[in-house]
Amino acid sequence: MEADLYHLMGLALQEARKARESGEVPVGAVVADSKGQILGSAHNQPIGLNDPTAHAEILALRRAGKRTGNYRLAGTLLVVTIEPCVMCMGAAIHARVGMVIYGAPDTKAGAAHSLYQIGSDGLLNHRMEVISGIRGDECRSLIQDFFKKKRQKAL
Repeated sequence: MEADLYHLMGLALQEARKARESGEVPVGAVVADSKGQILGSAHNQPIGLNDPTAHAEILALRRAGKRTGNYRLAGTLLVVTIEPCVMCMGAAIHARVGMVIYGAPDTKAGAAHSLYQIGSDGLLNHRMEVISGIRGDECRSLIQDFFKKKRQKAL
């Protein structure tokens, strides 16, 4: 693998900041090939699109599929600021993503390591490598600051 994961996570962080600026939970995702060429990128938009499936990962996978002309994204990297949920890991499995890389864990909904290990579940017909902690502190503080400010506004 030639892709620079630190750089790719930086691009995912840029996407997450776009989500934050529009009032969405700040999660960003990038789909790249093994050399690091971007195939799709996105940020959370379920509020703005009135779509519960409009997670950053899903939107990035859709864009990558459109760009490649294939719903199978074999050998690609899905780089996400926060550990993907069950829905997003399921989509990565169906797309045959080769590797999921995330920055910070999600102890309430994470399906790559925290609550479930969907990427390595032997009962499924595809498995992928999962790497965590790339720029983890930046990813964690971005989402923690967002929710801290949200709680302060509610007071």
